Amino acid sequence: MDIRERRNILVTRRNPDSKLEYVSSMAGHMSVSDNMERSAVTLRYVPDKVILDPAAFGVYLDALGTLTWESLEDVAAVILNDINNELIARWVQVSIVAPDKIHPGVDSHQVLLEDHQPNWDNPGLLSRLKLS
Repeated sequence: MDIRERRNILVTRRNPDSKLEYVSSMAGHMSVSDNMERSAVTLRYVPDKVILDPAAFGVYLDALGTLTWESLEDVAAVILNDINNELIARWVQVSIVAPDKIHPGVDSHQVLLEDHQPNWDNPGLLSRLKLS
């Protein structure tokens, strides 16, 4: 699957009120490698002009699960870049959590990536969020 095919899965709709700043959250699961249980993926973003169709996010995660990934960090970076490209959100956060004790001697493995548009800041809104 090439980058355009992957990103075309991320169907968007017009933001119902682009003057409001609010956080939209979605969570799902995907396979990161053949030998592990599905990893939990959480997407949170402050929309600008468009919002992500929730069903499309599930299809997107399923499509990503058919690909081979070197690490959680790799897939998290791809998700962040795809979301940034398709939604152009004011702020976006991607979190991926591997199943507990999947790596010998490691109790947990989580990746958290975040990005925002230049000059965008709303600490009051983001301070209400719990770290996922």
